[in-house]
Amino acid sequence: MSSRKPYAQMSKAELSSEYQQLRQIYRKYQGMELNLNMARGKPCREQLDLSMGLMDALTSDADLSCEDGTDCRNYGVLDGIAECKKLMGDMMENNPENIIVYGNSSLNVMYDTVSRAYTHGIMGNTPWCRLDKVKFLCPVPGYDRHFGITEYFGIDMIPVPMYPTGPDMDMVEKLVAEDEAIKGIWCVPKYSNPQGYSYSDETVRRFARLRPKAPDFRIFWDNAYCVHHLYDDPSKQTHIIEILNECKLAGHPDMVYKFASTSKITFPGSGISALATSENNLVDIKNQLKHQTIGHDKVNQLRHVRFFSNGYTIEEHMKKHAAILRPKFEAVERIFEEELGGLGIATWTKPLGGYFISFDGTKGTAKEIVDKAKKAGVTLTPAGATWPYHKDPADSNIRIAPSYPPLEDLETAAKLFTVCVRMVTAKHMLDALENAGAEED
Repeated sequence: MSSRKPYAQMSKAELSSEYQQLRQIYRKYQGMELNLNMARGKPCREQLDLSMGLMDALTSDADLSCEDGTDCRNYGVLDGIAECKKLMGDMMENNPENIIVYGNSSLNVMYDTVSRAYTHGIMGNTPWCRLDKVKFLCPVPGYDRHFGITEYFGIDMIPVPMYPTGPDMDMVEKLVAEDEAIKGIWCVPKYSNPQGYSYSDETVRRFARLRPKAPDFRIFWDNAYCVHHLYDDPSKQTHIIEILNECKLAGHPDMVYKFASTSKITFPGSGISALATSENNLVDIKNQLKHQTIGHDKVNQLRHVRFFSNGYTIEEHMKKHAAILRPKFEAVERIFEEELGGLGIATWTKPLGGYFISFDGTKGTAKEIVDKAKKAGVTLTPAGATWPYHKDPADSNIRIAPSYPPLEDLETAAKLFTVCVRMVTAKHMLDALENAGAEED
């Protein structure tokens, strides 16, 4: 932990001295001509190498027939081969009969789901495009690509505060019960993007017991990190209760679309994705899907089945990912604590899984911190990206993505980041003191 006293307790002279020292350190980093990228949660090369066996799971002389005799090289099987539905069901904790297997991107499935509701409506309800107003609840900070989808369709986005137990459910319950224009909510229930929070059992049950005014309200449950633990120790792993079952028990079986993929398990560009939902929703979706495709890539589905065989194999595979990711997360957390701890100018999360750390600096500093880092050779997720319309009202939140850079480069980037945080914050506090002095004069 830093031996310096909190910035708020520093005199103007002390802050000025701190700022000047940090400027000198910052210039040294600029002279290093760094080119490091921490903007997205991309798996690193070592993680991708873990799945190279996928390339050998099928060969030119392999039997490409499913257990039911389906030839995976040909047309057909709209909702995915049975073996792959079983594999994804094991991972997602859902009955294979409630699953549709898609192509490589769950984000694409979420986009299609919003698009279908917009143009044709959900289960006979009025298409959203014919309504005067459509709204979505957006837990914040949240996933920028979620917000990008609803923004693209002109849907009004309402920020909802996120806590370590999940979204502010008092607010969610009140809003959905009162406003028929609210048609959905974005959720990353396990190791959320960017905080790494996981919804408590109470939060999941309250979701299942929502009483929305809109009959076509849906929970967009993006369980992107359902098997993405950072630690092998079960006591350090998070497990959440299954939402579809809870909704069924609560008498609301149709209220959830649950998404998942192998994007950060095998190859992000060549994985498989899936949607789990109720029988009624499946009928509604297939009525549209049959006009969109004859079926997704069954060869790739079979390849994943042959590579993994079952959910247990996936769990063992994910331990290898964790062994690569864990030192990176711990390095960032250690450097943040050493360089920023005790200064009273920043907080950050310490997730047990997922791909991100959520960082909050002093109000009004995030954009400048990101800009300073970029000018010294480290690219971060743009400030504001974790809020709808890229507008963080406090200008304080920054998403940290430790996965992609090599560990040595990551440590350099983290140290530079802390220099930027301290330098920008010290300057802001000096400016505030000078402005206060000017007002007194």
